[in-house]
Amino acid sequence: MHLGDLTVYHDGAFARYADSKVGLLTHGLQYGTGCFEGIRGFWSEREEELYLLQLADHYDRLAQSARILMITLPHTTPELCELTVELCARNQLRGDVYVRPFAYKANEDIGVRLHGVKDAFAMVAIPFERYFDTQRGLKVGVSSWRRIDDTMAPARGKITGTYVNSALAKSEAVMNGFDEAIMLSAEGHVCEGSAENVFVVRRGVLYTPDPSQNILEGVTRRAIITLAAEELGLTVVERAIDRSELVVADELFITGSAAGIQWIESVDHRPVGNGERGPIAGALIDLYDRAIRGGMPKYAPWLTRTYGGRTPATVG
Repeated sequence: MHLGDLTVYHDGAFARYADSKVGLLTHGLQYGTGCFEGIRGFWSEREEELYLLQLADHYDRLAQSARILMITLPHTTPELCELTVELCARNQLRGDVYVRPFAYKANEDIGVRLHGVKDAFAMVAIPFERYFDTQRGLKVGVSSWRRIDDTMAPARGKITGTYVNSALAKSEAVMNGFDEAIMLSAEGHVCEGSAENVFVVRRGVLYTPDPSQNILEGVTRRAIITLAAEELGLTVVERAIDRSELVVADELFITGSAAGIQWIESVDHRPVGNGERGPIAGALIDLYDRAIRGGMPKYAPWLTRTYGGRTPATVG
């Protein structure tokens, strides 16, 4: 399907992507006053079903980001979950997908502020396979750009304007020959990738930066912590992590809604472990893939069915 022919949801109605426009002076575009979520859906060929992953968790976090920006969402979390199912069904998406709901300040005028500006909301769902090449590990470099501090901008919100921080780090990494960046906090502790949380394995224990390190508290991060503890019996420790711990780790991997779980081969040209995918990362990758495609009944509450025998409505 051509992008322009996709059905989207914009300001209370379903419409064609090509017909949904914002003005050049839109506040969210000019000043970065918007927030968003990245939600994944995974296709089960066996069941001919599209499973949407952790919808309520994502929309609860969107509400948190919106609160920070003084944006009032037009729908509750249950309503947003229903809209997401409807949107995917209307587009007859039968493969892995990425859903981008976003709220933004919509005035078309000059003046940086949050108060007294009208709010808008939209949602787009597109076919989406892999963020990285999963057949190999990543080569990452520690970025010269530090992760934004919560005293400067809300690190715990998915705020559109703050993603210039991630874009600078990502492009620096790629232009320096790496696949991805890892950013440090202002204090020099490991924070996160350009759009992923970081996990370190040492001596059979799983470590990840705690929320005080200015990380985005990832929905996938929480799922991986659950799988590691409940399925592998691992101890998971959330604490500050020093840069050198990346190099001496037995295993290193990143997680995110778009990225899923991706193992890291090297940091700053130094191999992690033996430079190959480790047993813990491998086990979590397999567990996660089974869970998100409906293969582990224990984690069925994470999943929302798209079709399940329903007939999608037509766009009015």
